[in-house]
Amino acid sequence: MDKINPDYYKKGDIECIDAIKSSMSHTEYCAYCKGSIIKYLWRYEEKNGIEDIRKAVWFLEKLRDAEEKNNGKRKQTL
Repeated sequence: MDKINPDYYKKGDIECIDAIKSSMSHTEYCAYCKGSIIKYLWRYEEKNGIEDIRKAVWFLEKLRDAEEKNNGKRKQTL
């Protein structure tokens, strides 16, 4: 079983992360990924160790992919 992205995060052909992404703007989705990265790194020493580091990396890769797809363009926010 994949402990980073287990099967229960998939309904039919839809991954939970993809449903989350489709419900948000680019900026919101990137903020969600960044928050998840921080969360897993924040707790790794007290909770799941290397597994939490792997989860942070998984979200970092999602963030990278989103930014690459967006060609690194960021909208300015107030």
